[in-house]
Amino acid sequence: MQRLLLAVDRLSTFVGKLSAWTVVLLTGLICWEVFSRYALNAPNAWVLDAQIMLYGTLFMLAGAYTLSKNGHVRGDVLYGFFSPRVQAGIDLLLYLAFFLPGVIALTWAGWFYFTESYAIREQTFNATPIPVYPFKFIIPVAGLLLLLQGSVEIVRCLICLRDGQWPRRDEDVEEVDVDKLKDMVNVHDEDIQALD
Repeated sequence: MQRLLLAVDRLSTFVGKLSAWTVVLLTGLICWEVFSRYALNAPNAWVLDAQIMLYGTLFMLAGAYTLSKNGHVRGDVLYGFFSPRVQAGIDLLLYLAFFLPGVIALTWAGWFYFTESYAIREQTFNATPIPVYPFKFIIPVAGLLLLLQGSVEIVRCLICLRDGQWPRRDEDVEEVDVDKLKDMVNVHDEDIQALD
């Protein structure tokens, strides 16, 4: 079972890291537009729409990645003091009551939103229109990825309720842990104080 959970985590991580490349595209697009607008005096009408679509793609596809890393914001003022079983019970209740209905609705509505857009070959409203339906296809894809990752998180809650501890997650880039960094470079607090 753990291998399946980690496989879904890896899929979410892959999609999240792949979608992170939209930042590079966004940066290039913005730089080109600034150069084109101010140096060449030739602004492009479609660039703002493309920027919004790329940012939306990044935001939507990063949701499952963030969930797989347990990185979504939560009000954990008291949550951190609870035992893993109590945490798992709270999480399970919230996943079943709020997460699943919301993400199922997002996926379902997103699919119809995409199909209607595709049927009319929807485009943006500007001098140089670009197609909108490929961007709208990202909505149900992101919803499916969130549903898959959310199902894994529900299974993790059930395992924690059974075993009393959270199952292992895949390692990935985390926030900088200063103590780990000091250990890696063999620097100790005493060494730093001696330099002062």
